[in-house]
Amino acid sequence: MLKQNLKKNKKGFSLVELLVGVAVFTVICVSVYSAYTSIFDVVHASRARLGAVDLSNEQFEIIRNLPYSDVGIYGSIPSGVLVHSQTLVRGQASFDVTITVRNVDDPFDGILGDTPNDLSPADFKLVEVEVNCATCKNFTPVIFTTRVAPKNLETASTNGALFVKVFDANGNPVEGANVHIENTTNNPPITIDDVTNANGMLQVVDAPPGVNAYDITVSKEGYSTDKTYASTVSNPNPVKPFATVALQQVTQLSFAIDRVSTFNVSSVTQTCVPVPGIDFNIQGAKLIGTSPNVLKYDQDKVTGGGGTLTINNLEWDSYLLTLQDASYDLIGWNPISPISLIPNSTQAIQLVVAPKNPNTLVVTVTDSSTGLPLSGVDVTLSRSGFTPVTEITGQGYINQTDWSLGSGQATSTNPAQYFSSNGNVADNSPAGDLSLSQIFGEYVGSGILESSSFDVGSPSNFQKILWTPVDQPPQSGSPSVRLQIATNNDGGDWDYRGPDGTSGTFYTIGNQNIHSSNNSKQYLRYKLFLDTISTSTTPNISDISFTFTSLCMPPGQVYFDDVPIGIYDLHLSKAGYVEQDISVDISSPWQSQDVVLIPN
Repeated sequence: MLKQNLKKNKKGFSLVELLVGVAVFTVICVSVYSAYTSIFDVVHASRARLGAVDLSNEQFEIIRNLPYSDVGIYGSIPSGVLVHSQTLVRGQASFDVTITVRNVDDPFDGILGDTPNDLSPADFKLVEVEVNCATCKNFTPVIFTTRVAPKNLETASTNGALFVKVFDANGNPVEGANVHIENTTNNPPITIDDVTNANGMLQVVDAPPGVNAYDITVSKEGYSTDKTYASTVSNPNPVKPFATVALQQVTQLSFAIDRVSTFNVSSVTQTCVPVPGIDFNIQGAKLIGTSPNVLKYDQDKVTGGGGTLTINNLEWDSYLLTLQDASYDLIGWNPISPISLIPNSTQAIQLVVAPKNPNTLVVTVTDSSTGLPLSGVDVTLSRSGFTPVTEITGQGYINQTDWSLGSGQATSTNPAQYFSSNGNVADNSPAGDLSLSQIFGEYVGSGILESSSFDVGSPSNFQKILWTPVDQPPQSGSPSVRLQIATNNDGGDWDYRGPDGTSGTFYTIGNQNIHSSNNSKQYLRYKLFLDTISTSTTPNISDISFTFTSLCMPPGQVYFDDVPIGIYDLHLSKAGYVEQDISVDISSPWQSQDVVLIPN
């Protein structure tokens, strides 16, 4: 019995019990350590703060023992012997000390430029000492202020005053804006770095007079910048020249800044295929000079390898984007240009481009009452001796005008090829056109051709099917030209259907609406059926086109390319609007025309 009890007493802890014990011990140790480090941080921060307070008192003692005329910042206003910023070491801590001195015009005896007019506006000085420790943990800057007044009676000032007013895009005052002022004509030169008050105002009292002497720059973290400009060869007449301060007068200048914004620019085709390396120019509307006009923002940009570019730190303005690419023309932009950018926003911009063709005309149509782009407007370009061309705003198109390189192409990469035929379609008679084949000089009765698949870049709504010539030889019978189309979103199965959405019908008339079952599809193929009842006559096709709307086809815009130079008539019509006819002189490689339609 005794041996059994001894064995029981020798029983140890299980592994689970041991792990639980270690975990509990670890939690206790971590808690104790965290509490210890927290207490240490508090003690350290308290010591640093006491050191900062002592350092502030030290600076104030130095200031109190200075003559009144020396209480100021060297090379600033008011001028004196103090240093604006310095780094001082106390113990093991390094402190950044910033001293700011301002002249104050006390309203008790009047204000300069007001009634009564205070001819000696520098009534006293307000001294601010800020001490910060960037290397100290949990440290809040220490800021103290004091007033310093002269012992003697004031006399009429030989200086003036400079008031800087800062507001945002909505006219609201901007508090805490950084104001940098330089006057290099004074001896010694003057440099002031200060911030605006709650009213968006910085008042520099007792500033030495000078004509176009004060260069002022206003900025703030995350905001745009506004400034004065010197008169130069490139900008002889700045809109906001350097400020002039006159004897016993107040000079007030206003500056506008607000939060900066971003453009996300993409260059794509009308089928949403990215086009990299597109050169373009972006210009704002704000001027910094006149006669000649000097723009505040005017820069050349290039989209990146993926056809995208992010432009940061833009201020609110109206921006115009123009293409200056050697290989591509701009055929539309979304939103329409010029683009109004509001503060603190991100705006996506699509530059829709196409390979460069001579004499491209881009037409933008907007509503007179809303200013918004109008889709669905028929725009017809015509003149004597020129076959009229009609495009519809907000719709892109794909077309094929050449089949001469034959079959064997599943996906349309070469515009002169197709997928397959039954062997009864001649693809180069006449050159680039389609017709029925001949056997021993006689046309076969029917032929079928299936196109390659066209990718419009994103799910789109297909609108119309068109082909030319519209009129076919009557000897061929009617209908001698029939088409079906198939659409999908995977480029796989092709189910050909007609205008009622079934496989038993055919498109037999050019400029016919495509059935809505093809909406929200990305890929398209067509199947062409040519028939004749005469062995001596064949139908003929020279062009097949499909119009569609997509995310990459800007609303309210159409374009015409490869247009011979000359004066053309432009006719615009849309249900519910007054039709318009205007004359357009096409005389340059690329030009645009804005048209405003008025509702009935």
